[in-house]
Amino acid sequence: MKNTRVKFKREILEAGFSTARAARLARLSPRQLDYWDRRGFLSPSLSRAEGYGSARRYSFADLVRLRVAARLRAAGFGLLRVRQAVHTLRRLDRERGQALSAHLLISGSRVLWVRSAREVVDVLHEGQLMLVFPVGREVEEMATAVARMAREPEDDLFARPARASGRAR
Repeated sequence: MKNTRVKFKREILEAGFSTARAARLARLSPRQLDYWDRRGFLSPSLSRAEGYGSARRYSFADLVRLRVAARLRAAGFGLLRVRQAVHTLRRLDRERGQALSAHLLISGSRVLWVRSAREVVDVLHEGQLMLVFPVGREVEEMATAVARMAREPEDDLFARPARASGRAR
């Protein structure tokens, strides 16, 4: 998810976001993030919780996918449709780096990626009711929220996960 208009420090992105921060930014509860991770629905890409005392670290792209999932759930879509949308976003970002400009259409059992207004019109002429979901707006809102949060005094935003050293103390 490159080229957002909002600028913030590279360290913020590299360090990732704690579960508490990710939940706040995605407008979900920490418990919901935990549940989705344990079910393999939406797991953090920087580090997963593995055992007592370990912490999840979410990337910026994870935050955008979480926000999209939360908005779709709030709109009444079932987990299967949300899972398809998240999978499509992940694939678009991995393959083309195009999630920023993506529009997802969800119709019945299908999740479609729309590349142009012409393609949207063609689909609508078939009589299907579609939800147009501009992912780019979510990316921009998330970037703005991250930049705003970076100005807050809390220090866990910049905290890096502890690295295990090979030396005994």
